[in-house]
Amino acid sequence: MLLAFGAIGLGIAVGRRSGLRSGVDATTWLWRTVLVGLVAARLAYVWQWHDAYLRDPLGILDVRDGGWDVAIGAAAAFVYASTLVRRRPQAKRPLLAAGIVTATIGVIGTIVLAFWPGSQQAPRIPALELRALDGRSVALQQFTDRPLVLNLWATWCGPCRREMPVLQQAQASHPDVRFVFLNQGETAAQVERFLHAENLVLDNVLLDPWQEAGKSFGRVALPTTLFFDSNGRLVSSRVGELSEATLEQRLRHQAAAEARIRAQR
Repeated sequence: MLLAFGAIGLGIAVGRRSGLRSGVDATTWLWRTVLVGLVAARLAYVWQWHDAYLRDPLGILDVRDGGWDVAIGAAAAFVYASTLVRRRPQAKRPLLAAGIVTATIGVIGTIVLAFWPGSQQAPRIPALELRALDGRSVALQQFTDRPLVLNLWATWCGPCRREMPVLQQAQASHPDVRFVFLNQGETAAQVERFLHAENLVLDNVLLDPWQEAGKSFGRVALPTTLFFDSNGRLVSSRVGELSEATLEQRLRHQAAAEARIRAQR
């Protein structure tokens, strides 16, 4: 998503500069086109997962969950820009420049990320020894008998706290998936106080006092949620808060990966 917004930002800058060279300030047209694309991308995603958003209508406005349909958004922006050019021909050059730059950066960035060293080999669950709340030593790799959702969190992290009820509900709704809640850098007493205060009943709450899991995956931001198949390979990840819809989307992606594994056995 950072790549997409970076490409849009640079596209706007180039489009505006192109317009000024022709004596046209295209700033308003460019931002309107982007706004149309973003609104369409969000609404298309909400429609796909409308059951989840109907249970939490205000969640539609909370774009921090990362729910966007990029293809629909791009198509809507293109249609709007085309309509605008027909009415205002002078908008063609800046809009075209912005579109070309945005698309080029998006495509090149996607290719670079896909072929970045190590990106084609899915990370596996590391061999970490962690602690349960009662002090027992627990090996993270013991959870590889089925698909795994690994949530890295802390009690001081606002987004972590907000997404916990969603993860609790998903844990109850998906008994075929293991959920592990791996606290980063806090004590058992801190975690237990938080769970009790929030009335959370979670299985597999573990402690990672030295934050080794985040270092293993190169993800130190919280919350981070990692989705593994039953072979222990990383299927997808989400850095940032999950909503019911975005979590369900990733669980379905994980289930599809698991179905392919079963078909190969």
